[in-house]
Amino acid sequence: MGKGQGKTRQKPLDQKEASRNSELAPEMFTAFIISSVDQLTEDTYQYKFELPGNSSLGLSLGQHIVLRGVVNGLEIQRAYTPITPVNAEGYFEVLIKCYEGGLMSQYVRSWKHGEAVSWRGPFGGFPYRPNQYGQLLMLASGTGLAPMLPIIQHITDNENDETFVTLVGCFRNFENIYMKSLLQDQSRFWNIRTFYVLSQEHSLENLPWSYQKNTHLGRINENLIRSMMNTCRRQPFVLICGSVSFSDDMEKCLKAIGFQEDSYFVF
Repeated sequence: MGKGQGKTRQKPLDQKEASRNSELAPEMFTAFIISSVDQLTEDTYQYKFELPGNSSLGLSLGQHIVLRGVVNGLEIQRAYTPITPVNAEGYFEVLIKCYEGGLMSQYVRSWKHGEAVSWRGPFGGFPYRPNQYGQLLMLASGTGLAPMLPIIQHITDNENDETFVTLVGCFRNFENIYMKSLLQDQSRFWNIRTFYVLSQEHSLENLPWSYQKNTHLGRINENLIRSMMNTCRRQPFVLICGSVSFSDDMEKCLKAIGFQEDSYFVF
């Protein structure tokens, strides 16, 4: 059964002409130009950066890069995971949430189209191989969605990868769900499912009908994770990304359910 649902799909990476990597390096910062700024919510932005020619960042799945900023003479660094497919050529995009009073947030909020921003990397990563796991359960909170997107797109771009994916995205309310159109598009593939957990939404009736059946109100907890697992076709390998407290809570839930540390991965 094909996954394309009538859509044109990209060739797997090994069938494409090899593109050269950008000048990104772990030990030194490289400047990249901002080509677009898109405000997604009141505090979260999507930034697109230019890469020379058809070059790519050269990242593996789940790898992050480190941003350098200077505020009031103080140098600060923060790690972000690009949301673009790992084989994207000529550009990369990052999702950044700005916090009130945050030093890096002050710097990021000042960015404008055409400005040069310094990055280094890549670091970390999730060692994934096609069909390595029968089922992935992704637990993401807020911008913790970032490392999940390239993995999902990597799976749907490869028609030979039959991994089932259940993504659970945790947000405050419907308006704060990032990348809605992309998530909806990916959910049209036969092996991708998306659920939402909204902590500050009061009624499912306030949501578009297409979201009502796959949205839960409140906070994600052990019982909800158990029910999600019961809908999985196979025992899942779990991916976790979010704040430190979110990741800690998810680990506690998984251990209470009986998961061992080699059955999940925390970004």
